Amino acid sequence: MSQATNHPDGAQLQPLLENLASRLLARGQMLATAESCTGGMIAAACTELAGSSQWFERGFVTYSNAAKSELLDVPAALIDTHGAVSEPVARAMAEGALRHSAAQAAVAVTGIAGPSGGTPGKPVGTVWLAWHVDGRTHSLLQHFAGDRAAVRQATLHCALERLVALL
Repeated sequence: MSQATNHPDGAQLQPLLENLASRLLARGQMLATAESCTGGMIAAACTELAGSSQWFERGFVTYSNAAKSELLDVPAALIDTHGAVSEPVARAMAEGALRHSAAQAAVAVTGIAGPSGGTPGKPVGTVWLAWHVDGRTHSLLQHFAGDRAAVRQATLHCALERLVALL
């Protein structure tokens, strides 16, 4: 039995991760992640699956704005103009993850998990997600309900489910 099933949410994640793995393997592709609000949860979930080294290339945890710029080449001006939690930054994170890896697919997330940090325009639970698959970048704005843990879990699931759909 895989370790993923021992994770509190592992029973629901296991089939999703297996589907992701089979799709990437069938394409001969690798995945890179770029995470802010999830702090590496997506990469951790992927690597809980045995055999993930065949399809998971690397993960970037870019929690600070400086890390987004230094590790993923997200322009500081883009962050200053739109904010770290924005569509342009999420897209730049996904594209930067590909440029700084040997992967062919990427997922990126940036959001406000809470309990603080929200504003009227970007309340707690606001998350921008982006995926780069087949040479195209896709993005999605989500507003997840619940506490910090719930927002992060919902982000993890959304990121993986949409990635599978795009593959």
